[in-house]
Amino acid sequence: MNPFDDDEEFDLIVDQIVTNTIQATQLIIQRIQNEEAEPSNPRPRGPNKDRGREDGHDKLVADYFSDNPVYNDEDFKRRFRMSRRLFVRIVSDLEREFDCFKQQWDARGVKGFSPLQKCTSAIRQLAYGTSSDSMDEYLRMGETTSRDCLKIFCQGIIKLYMRQYLRKPTASDIQAIYALHEQQHGLPGMLGSIDCMHWEWKNCPVAWRGQFHRGDHEGPTVILEAVASYDEWIWHAFFGVPGATNDIIVVNQSPIFNDLFENKTPDSSFVANNVHYHHGYYLADGIYPEWTTFVKAFRYPVEVPRVQFTTRQESARKDIERTFATLKSKWHVVARPARVWSRRKLQEIMYTCIILHNMIREDEGFLHYPFDPTEVLPSEVETTISEEERANNVNFVKNRERHANLRADLSQHLGGGDGGLELMGSSIKDDNCVILAAN
Repeated sequence: MNPFDDDEEFDLIVDQIVTNTIQATQLIIQRIQNEEAEPSNPRPRGPNKDRGREDGHDKLVADYFSDNPVYNDEDFKRRFRMSRRLFVRIVSDLEREFDCFKQQWDARGVKGFSPLQKCTSAIRQLAYGTSSDSMDEYLRMGETTSRDCLKIFCQGIIKLYMRQYLRKPTASDIQAIYALHEQQHGLPGMLGSIDCMHWEWKNCPVAWRGQFHRGDHEGPTVILEAVASYDEWIWHAFFGVPGATNDIIVVNQSPIFNDLFENKTPDSSFVANNVHYHHGYYLADGIYPEWTTFVKAFRYPVEVPRVQFTTRQESARKDIERTFATLKSKWHVVARPARVWSRRKLQEIMYTCIILHNMIREDEGFLHYPFDPTEVLPSEVETTISEEERANNVNFVKNRERHANLRADLSQHLGGGDGGLELMGSSIKDDNCVILAAN
């Protein structure tokens, strides 16, 4: 008897077990990906109901869009969260660009839902955070159709308007932002305030709850990182990080500084306390790292310039908090626990609400940042950069010494004191020079 026969048989058994395990794991992963991409509906399709969709369209037009509507402009703005002028513009753009928003006829010659009905259904779901069938009695639209309208509406808004209304600041935008913040807060070089917001995910899959649930929240959440200026315009949005992480992990995953690392950013230089800085900064709270792109308040200020700066910084950081409050008050869907199953759909809804938020701010005349559709945006700039140069840019941004120097210069700029930092000479210096910060 060969003593190695048992070993060979054992190896064959182990190989078979490993192969079966790998195949089973691949099937499970594929099933999860399919469910994530397009969750299946376990309920069977019910019979079609003759809801009288044309009557729903006629009533909608009579209430809001006729020459003598039942409800005035104030009622429209309260219920649609925007002016009638902006809503009609959105409907016209979607109808022109996408066939699914055009009114069509089925094989029986029966009219389908009008573009007004489809967009109204989507807007109401975003505005009130209600279920898909909440407008059935009014718009005569079933739950499945309403849900599909919301999906294609979000995709259409993102495709049509994201480049303009969720763009990174251009050179002209940066100068306008600088002027606004120096006028309102007295802070030169301020690009905005950065912070994170959690959106509770009610229907988070059980297997994922560990990475989406943090102890200071009741249930699983998904994190939104955003940058907003004084006028509540959102210049940056990064959504989708699991809620169990903190702001430091989010900013490390965020693409907010990718253009800066790759030399794609437009000129954003400024002068503070006679020191020339090459890049603007964001106001942040204490958890953020000490980078040159973040300016935080002093933890225990004693000197008068530091006290004044801390007061001004904490006051200016209210910009992002006001923006989050406005976003939630207008779009209740992001203020209430999310009921969708797919993370991709969560992202589409969040980005749609942010784009609509910026469109409303512009339409209401709170701000005006001229946009040239032919202008090449910072993220679209073609650059070739070596790994060494990119590493140098990363090290420049993450330099704690420059962070301390910037904060001290801003303190002196505001309070007229030394800000806890002794500077030599009165001529304009460059932030590349070595200035030792006081601890």
